[in-house]
Amino acid sequence: MASSATYKQLKEDFVSNLSGGSVAEINYVTAVGPVAFILWSVLQSRQSFFRPYKPLSFLVDFLLDVVAPLLAFTLYANTPLLLSGLILAPAVFVYALPSNPIASKKRPKLPPNAQNSKSPGALSVLSTKPFLTTYRGSMLVITCLAILAVDFRIFPRRFAKVETWGTSLMDVGVGSFVFSAGVVAARPVLKERAEGRATPLLQRLVYSMRHSLPLLVLGIIRLISVKGLDYAEHVTEYGVHWNFFFTLGFLPPFVALFQSALKVIPSYAALAILLGVIYQVVLETTSLKAFILTAPRTDLFSMNREGICSFFGYLAIFLAGQDAGMFVLPRSINPRSGTSNGSQRGTLLLTMAFWTSAWAAMYFFATHFSYGAGLDVSRRLANLPYVLWIAAFNSAQLLACCAIESAFFPTFYNAADAKTEQEAYETATSRVLRAFNRNGLFVFLIANLLTGLVNMTVPTLDVTPAVTMGILVGYAGVLTALAVALDTWNISVKL
Repeated sequence: MASSATYKQLKEDFVSNLSGGSVAEINYVTAVGPVAFILWSVLQSRQSFFRPYKPLSFLVDFLLDVVAPLLAFTLYANTPLLLSGLILAPAVFVYALPSNPIASKKRPKLPPNAQNSKSPGALSVLSTKPFLTTYRGSMLVITCLAILAVDFRIFPRRFAKVETWGTSLMDVGVGSFVFSAGVVAARPVLKERAEGRATPLLQRLVYSMRHSLPLLVLGIIRLISVKGLDYAEHVTEYGVHWNFFFTLGFLPPFVALFQSALKVIPSYAALAILLGVIYQVVLETTSLKAFILTAPRTDLFSMNREGICSFFGYLAIFLAGQDAGMFVLPRSINPRSGTSNGSQRGTLLLTMAFWTSAWAAMYFFATHFSYGAGLDVSRRLANLPYVLWIAAFNSAQLLACCAIESAFFPTFYNAADAKTEQEAYETATSRVLRAFNRNGLFVFLIANLLTGLVNMTVPTLDVTPAVTMGILVGYAGVLTALAVALDTWNISVKL
C-alpha cells in the first residue's frame, strides 16, 4: 500500500489532465434516463404498477431511475444503446398487454364541463409539472452517482471532468445543476407578473442573500474540511479555495441584479446570450484566457481564478435556465393558442422544440471549424460554447421528458381542481425522482459527505469491479432511502 501522501497524489493524477469524449456518446449515455422513464410510464399508465406504492414498486422504481443510469456509465459505458434497448424491450411487451382495468379506474377523470369550469382559485397560475420533476430528479440522481463513481477505475476517464478543453459527462452534469436551478427560479418572477406587482431591487437583493447565505456557509465548511483532512482535490477545477457551493451561492444576488436589465432586454435568453458573447469576446481579445489557464497563483484572486472567472459563464447558464422556466412553468404558455389543454400542450412542445433547436444551432455555429467560429468547449472557463452546449442539452432533456409524459399521462392537463391535479401529478411522477427533486440540494450535500467518507475509508483505485459496483449500488441505495424517507415524512429541508 502506498503512503498516504503518495496515494493522495495518485488520486489527484487519476482525475487530472483528461480530455473527455464526444458529445454524441454523452447523449447516448444520458438517454438512458428518458428511456427508463418510458418503461416507468408504460408500467404506471397501463398497469398502475406504482399505485399503491409497495416494496416491489420501490425496488423497480430504484432499479429504473437510479441503477439504470449507474449502469450506463459503468458496466454499459461502452454499449449504452444496448442498455437502452434492454430497457425498451419490456416497455414494448408491457404496452402490448391488456390494460389493467383497476389502473383505468384509478385515473383522475375529467368532468364533462371541466373546460368551462369557472371555479375561482381552483387552480393556481403555476402548476407543478410532472415532466419537470422527472427531469430535475434524473439530473440530481446522475450528478450524485457520478461524484463518487469518478473515483473508481470502473468509471471511464473520458466521462470525468476535462482538464481544459473538451466535453464529458461530468462537465454536462455541473452545468445541468445550474440550468435546472435557473428553471425553477422563474417561479417567483412569474408569480410577481401574475399578481401585477414588482419587487424593488433592494428587496430582491435582501431576499436573494437569504438564499445565498446557507450555500456560502456550506462552501466554507467544505473548504475547511478539504484542507483540514488533507483530502485529494483538483485545483484547476475551481481554484485553491473556491468550490461549487460558492458558485451556487453567488448566483442569486447577481440574478437579482440582472432582473432589472429585463426592462431593456425583455428576455432571459437574450441576456444569457449577450453575457456569454461578451465574456467570450473578453476571453479572446484580452489576456484573461491566458491568465486563467497559465498565471501563477500568487494572491487570493489568482489562486481562485477558475472559479471566479467561470462564474460569468455559469450565470449565463442560470439565465438560460430561467428563460426555459418562463414558458415551462405557467399553466397557459400562450393565451392566443386557445383555451383547450391540447392546444396549450402543443404550444409548449413546439416552443420547447424551437429553443432546443435554437440552442443546438448556436452551439453548432460556435464550435464548427468549417461553418462557424471554431471555438472549443471549456468547462474550466465556462466559455460561450460551454454555455450553449449546456442550454441545448438540457432543453433537449426537458423536451424528451415532456413528450413522454404527454403521451402517457394526458390526464394531468385535464384536471379541473387542485386536488385532482395533485392526484394526477403523483400518478405521473416516480416516487424516487419526486423525492430527489423535493430535497435536491440537501441530498446533494449528503452525497458529497458520503463521497468523502468512502474516499477516506476505501482505496478506490485498488478495489475490484465487483466490489466497486457493490459500493456504488449501496451508496445509491442509502441516498435513495434517505430521499424517499424525507418525502414520506413530508419533510422539506430548505438550504
